[in-house]
Amino acid sequence: MKNLSFNKGRPSCLCIFILAILLSSQIYAAKLTFGSYTKQSQHQITGTVTDATGPLSSVTVIVKGTTTNTVTDEKGNFSITANSTDILVFSFIGYAPREIQVGSQTSINIVLIEDSTQLKEVTINAGYYSVKEKERTGSIAKIKSADLDKQPVNNPLAAMQGRMSGVNITQNTGLPGGGFNIQIRGINSIRGDGNDPLYIVNGVPYSSQSLGDPTVSASAISGVTNPLNNLNPSDIESIEVLKDADATAIYGSRGANGVVLITTKKGKSGETRFNFNAFTTVGKVAQKMNLMNTSQYLAMRAEAFANDGITEYPEDAYDINGTWDSNRNTDWQKELIGGTSYIQNFQASVSGGNANTQFLLSGTYRKETTVFPGDFHYGKGSVNSNITHQSDDKRFTLNFSASYSGDKNTLPGRDLTSRAYTLAPNAPELYNSDGSLNWENGTFNNPLAFLNGRYLTANQNLIANVLLSYNVLPGLEAKASIGYNDTRITQNVTSPLSIYSPFDTNEHESSLFVASGTGRSYIFEPQLNYRKELDDIEINFLVGTTFQSQKTTKLAQSAFGFASDALINSLAAATTVTVLNHEVTEYNYNALFGRLNMNWHKKYIVNLTGRRDGSSRFGPDNRFANFGAAGAAWLFTNEGIFKQHNSILSFGKLRGSYGITGNDQIGDYQYLDTYQVSPYLYDGVVGLLPSRLYNPDFGWETNKKLELALELGFLKDNIFLSAAWFRNRSSNQLVGVPLPGTTGFSSIQSNFDATVENTGVEVELRTTNVKSKDFSWTTTVNLTVPKNKLVSFPGLEGSTYANQLIVGESLFIKKVFNYAGINPETGAYTFQDFNGDGQITYEDDRQAIVDTSPEYYGGLSNQLTYKNWSLDFLFQFVKQLGRNYLYTSALPGSFVNQPVDMGNHFPQDGTNAVSQQYTTGQNGTLLEGHYNLIDSNAAFSDASFVRLKNLTLVYAIPSTWSKTFTGKIYVQGQNLLTLTDFRGADPENQSASALPSLRQFTLGIQLGF
Repeated sequence: MKNLSFNKGRPSCLCIFILAILLSSQIYAAKLTFGSYTKQSQHQITGTVTDATGPLSSVTVIVKGTTTNTVTDEKGNFSITANSTDILVFSFIGYAPREIQVGSQTSINIVLIEDSTQLKEVTINAGYYSVKEKERTGSIAKIKSADLDKQPVNNPLAAMQGRMSGVNITQNTGLPGGGFNIQIRGINSIRGDGNDPLYIVNGVPYSSQSLGDPTVSASAISGVTNPLNNLNPSDIESIEVLKDADATAIYGSRGANGVVLITTKKGKSGETRFNFNAFTTVGKVAQKMNLMNTSQYLAMRAEAFANDGITEYPEDAYDINGTWDSNRNTDWQKELIGGTSYIQNFQASVSGGNANTQFLLSGTYRKETTVFPGDFHYGKGSVNSNITHQSDDKRFTLNFSASYSGDKNTLPGRDLTSRAYTLAPNAPELYNSDGSLNWENGTFNNPLAFLNGRYLTANQNLIANVLLSYNVLPGLEAKASIGYNDTRITQNVTSPLSIYSPFDTNEHESSLFVASGTGRSYIFEPQLNYRKELDDIEINFLVGTTFQSQKTTKLAQSAFGFASDALINSLAAATTVTVLNHEVTEYNYNALFGRLNMNWHKKYIVNLTGRRDGSSRFGPDNRFANFGAAGAAWLFTNEGIFKQHNSILSFGKLRGSYGITGNDQIGDYQYLDTYQVSPYLYDGVVGLLPSRLYNPDFGWETNKKLELALELGFLKDNIFLSAAWFRNRSSNQLVGVPLPGTTGFSSIQSNFDATVENTGVEVELRTTNVKSKDFSWTTTVNLTVPKNKLVSFPGLEGSTYANQLIVGESLFIKKVFNYAGINPETGAYTFQDFNGDGQITYEDDRQAIVDTSPEYYGGLSNQLTYKNWSLDFLFQFVKQLGRNYLYTSALPGSFVNQPVDMGNHFPQDGTNAVSQQYTTGQNGTLLEGHYNLIDSNAAFSDASFVRLKNLTLVYAIPSTWSKTFTGKIYVQGQNLLTLTDFRGADPENQSASALPSLRQFTLGIQLGF
């Protein structure tokens, strides 16, 4: 894993260059004096230095053992005089140095490779400011474009999985455009919708909440309107995640759950360059359920009828009464979700410029299909542009970036995964001989009928930002950041009459659900930044203010009773049209922020940040709140004793931080009396219904964050260890406080004196195992051990959360029945009777605790390079409990297929069997036992896994005919192997109704010239 960014800082190289010129001139004069200069034996060497993306400027080229040196120009070109026996050394911050024997060569073109051991000079983006990695006092994780390029993913969150400590990301579905959940150091809010981090794209806040209507989404496939799908990973230069108070407090309330900073690519000075990248990916479902075959299934069904005392099979038992072929055996997972998905991705860019102005323009097109039968696809296009300009006197700088993306997701009306798991293995053919859908004379509900419905979503997103800066006085810089974000979504879900069997005598109506949403956000942030060196103290002071306005509009409608399926997309053709939701909300945010950083002797660093926030989401007396943090670091290896007497420890830093951030993720107008339109008419007049009570004391959640960390580098940072302990306490929780029924409301939104605590340890280790001229090998591992706990909740027993939470336990817990085995007399599942009343009841006997929070998670990556070859692979691992197939399996013995393990049943395998006695549903005791089992600890088991998340093999194409040509051919694998004991299809999403993640193989080529 590379959590590093490398600064191509020209000022430092320029100083080295000037110093080297002065020294070399003195030595050159001395050589002339003593007659040791032999000009006749030297010749001129020219060439070009590039990296994987193009020419590198300001690279130092030095004749080894001498002071003769030069630096590359803006095009990466250099010229130097050397002997044939000399060795040229090429070095640049952030890259591994290379040595080349001159020999008879007059032209040398080389490619430098990024070096992860150059940690101390790396520059990290902290949002409003940047800081060197060695001098940061906060906790910031980072991945670069090189890490994003190794994975053929559509959502940048997918590329972050397993690569950052303290950042836990799960994928909800294997469908294209599917959603992700992200938790940065756990969850802080009892409300499930109050734990999203703040996303900043090029300085512009980016909403993590979908504009899609949940009612419309719920009627089709869930999790397909993730707004981050609008971002194109190939346009991203870096992603930084701010975790602790020192890093996030400058964002105030918006940074309570962490901050994700996304920076897109920019142009570089030099000749105009064209880059082209194309790849094709094929994907299949990575893991299948092990289900019963026909003989096992029919044996289960026959035994179930026998247990129920039924000797003559019912008319509707088509699977066993002879209606369906008892010799037919179909793998429905292969038929319904066993297809191959294809991804085609093309990106082209042009960039270049001179010392003052650089530009970049890129475009990407992506098309992705599904594993379902039929023609369903996800299409996406994006354009990214950037212009950077600096005046000749270096005082004025302009940076403009804009990106536009649009996607269209055409999916079936329903995920076929659940049908693939539950359909009887001897069910009939899907198609008749004439190609029409087979309904088997009304005995078969053909799952492909659902494909006649459609779930169509379309998104458009525009993000634009301009950053202006001017050096007013030496050390004083004035900045202004202006951003605009426009997001739009449309949803269309159709259920035509053709999804129903023509033999179905029930009355059905075709239906249409449509929704649209728009969100526009403006932000303006003027800033002043002052830098000053006072003797041994370097001071950096930043002050600024934020003005943000956001307006959101949502409309959702349903329509029923179309005369024909051909008219189903027209609301006017429906007999009944209902407005499900129509809302217009405005959110205004204002803040004043500041930062003071003091660096004494390059050893002692103090960082103070603060922010005063104002949010329209709270009452007039609670709209403003103060947040701040203090961070400190001690670079103890800069002490004299370490410099003089230490050759092993190359870097050492102690750092810590404490601060308070807030949270206003509660939605708009929650403190006000609000009303909704009544669905009923009174005397022909539309009425209003009260929907929320006024609460003027409605205020901020607060999150107090504490962190202590140690960073150590050994053997010139070839071994680098970072360990951090953190504790976050979120209080003043925004929850619904119960009210008496006489008020007409079940609860009122208010602050409650409940406290949630997240503690944990994060460890990152990077080792450079081998580093030679032709071969290098770097290993990175990250590990997070988190702990979530509800510290206090006064009056919990009388609240609506009494059945969900327990003080001292995690927010991830489930209160369930305690499974006690199978009753040898009834053959039914049994459960512990906690109150001893002889009955198993939901209210009194769900006392067992299951904690589904991860015990630990992390990743292990390796990067190997040999000449023009490189190999990268990443293992992701998680230790956790999850819901297994018992949670989603139907009643054993019913008209539904089962996992093979359910063949281990009572009485054949005794009271320790997996399944209770089979029944068709006629035995009330067995039926009750089945439903209690779903809500018991037996439905949870080990869902830990180790996954070979990604493997990439790259060959860099050598070029002898062009100094500026770069090219590579690469092969990638995604989700290649999963090691797990999970009793289900996918230990990550743990769902029997959502498509598991896909195993993907990619072949691509990248060219630059």
